[in-house]
Amino acid sequence: MPASGDAYAGAAAAELTPYYQPFADAGLVIRPRPWDSAGDLAGDLWPGDAAATLALFAWGYHTQVDRWLAMLRDWPAGSPLLNPPDLLLWNTRKTYLAELAAKGIAIVPSLFCDADSATISAAFDHFGVQLLVIKPQISAGSYQTQRISREMTPDFLPQDFLANAIIQPFVASVGDEGELSIFFIGGTFSHAARKVAQQGEFRVQPQFGGVFTPLMPGAEIMAVAQAVIAALPTAPLYARVDLLRLADGSLALIELEAIEPDLYPGIDPAVPARLAAAVVAAINNP
Repeated sequence: MPASGDAYAGAAAAELTPYYQPFADAGLVIRPRPWDSAGDLAGDLWPGDAAATLALFAWGYHTQVDRWLAMLRDWPAGSPLLNPPDLLLWNTRKTYLAELAAKGIAIVPSLFCDADSATISAAFDHFGVQLLVIKPQISAGSYQTQRISREMTPDFLPQDFLANAIIQPFVASVGDEGELSIFFIGGTFSHAARKVAQQGEFRVQPQFGGVFTPLMPGAEIMAVAQAVIAALPTAPLYARVDLLRLADGSLALIELEAIEPDLYPGIDPAVPARLAAAVVAAINNP
């Protein structure tokens, strides 16, 4: 279920390539369909003519939030969406981090508020840091994500005011140990990756120079990641748990991605077959 538009459609075609044959081997045919071209879900053949719909490449939802939320709320009963609509709704706004923290999950310290001059100034003091990261509560791919220092604050506002934001301390480990991504498919651990931001950068995505390498997670990392999965309101077919090491040496959740994570088949070529098996199991055991 990729988004429409030339940029997204082209990227989705490339990303889907490793999945076609493993899905065919599992008896499944992949038919890409842009999520934002769903039409009237009550009357449209899609998704009713599919055994299941994968939201795996539902890119661009953060720029069409109302349309995305309406589609999920109107998703027809009896037509499996993977991951389920209720989980995707919950995962859309990053205030889910506060809900997980209330369940005992360690998260990167976060304030959920409007990013105005008063809250930003207070956040520096609240966290006791010189650098903050500010991002929208609904975002993907570091969209509108910024790192600011105390010295930048007068120049940052008011022109860059951001409503419904998350304000977090900058976590320096993103540039050395990196962001640790633990993937679960079909309810079990699948594979893991280390994503390190390039020098001087704080974003780990490839378009910002981030470097991805395979990771063999130890017991500490697995314990935290499994606790996150266990705390989710709905069991996911697939999910990515992103962890960062805080200054005190502990691991904390920076993001749980259940909507459109790149599963990094380049890190583990067995991922597409693993996902296909999980989809078949979900179809056969709704």
